[in-house]
Amino acid sequence: MTQAKSGDTVKVHYTGTFDDGTQFDTSVGAEPLVVTLGKGEVIPGFERGLEGMSVGEKKTIHIPAEEAYGEHRPQLVQQVDRAEIPEEIELAVGLQLQASSPDGQTHILTVTEVNDDSITVDGNHPMAGKALNFELDLVEIAPCAASPS
Repeated sequence: MTQAKSGDTVKVHYTGTFDDGTQFDTSVGAEPLVVTLGKGEVIPGFERGLEGMSVGEKKTIHIPAEEAYGEHRPQLVQQVDRAEIPEEIELAVGLQLQASSPDGQTHILTVTEVNDDSITVDGNHPMAGKALNFELDLVEIAPCAASPS
């Protein structure tokens, strides 16, 4: 039986949950996720979970935070003077703001606290610091194309 390996494009149905059982995402009832293994299109632990699977195989994997979205980094949480935020932006907890760093990179910041004089923003991915669980159901493997000679 063919097993998924680096370079293969696979189709997989998945359901993602946190350790407390809360579901955060699923492809069930929709199109399966299409991933080319070895290209870094998904988090490392998810990709490793797909490697070696065969069509029709189902399994559950546990991905520690460091193999998912990384540990929560406190240095990415900061207070910003409210006067630095354009007045037309209605600030609320959960609002995502886009900011540019001096080197020109764009960063997404999530507002975690709003006060009269300042706001607190978090530059971590919303799932940073969380272990993830996935139920995987491999639907299809398209083997990598042979390189032209």
